[in-house]
Amino acid sequence: MNANGTLHQVGTGRLLLRFERRFAHPPEKVWRALTETAELAGWFPVSVLDFDPAPGARLRFDLTAEARRRMDIPADQDTVSTGRITLADPPKVLEYTWDTEVLRWELTADGAGGCVLVFTDTFDAPGEAPEFTETWAADMASGWHVSFEVLAEHLEGHQVTWSVWDRAAEFHQQYLAAPPPTG
Repeated sequence: MNANGTLHQVGTGRLLLRFERRFAHPPEKVWRALTETAELAGWFPVSVLDFDPAPGARLRFDLTAEARRRMDIPADQDTVSTGRITLADPPKVLEYTWDTEVLRWELTADGAGGCVLVFTDTFDAPGEAPEFTETWAADMASGWHVSFEVLAEHLEGHQVTWSVWDRAAEFHQQYLAAPPPTG
């Protein structure tokens, strides 16, 4: 991928997408944005997420109405998926599953009142055809890239005035043109 997101091969058929972001907010504030349902609603554009951030707790994800529309999914189709908290060490590390994906959020104070977020999403490569895997990975990378832009605005108390979907489409080509995953 590029400097904003990197893609790595991690075993047969698994990929790891990694982002690192600095926020001018303490880990505790970012932790709340990552774990509180009302906060998540302000920046997590694809899915409504409801959970208790305790190890072993179950998570419930459901696509937003806009996500269903953009993905051409009928309104009456069930889009609920589940996960489980595998690690929670507030306000440092949160890890959970989302179906077969493993999402990990690590927060480290930066010494200047802010923090660094290292996010990884480990997921199955979606198919045998390399071009399909590259397209899928570019979709994932551009989606998370924009999600972190929205998170930054949310932490600042700002509403985004642009379409997250259109913005992700802008980044999609950039990520698609990036080198293939490293091992």
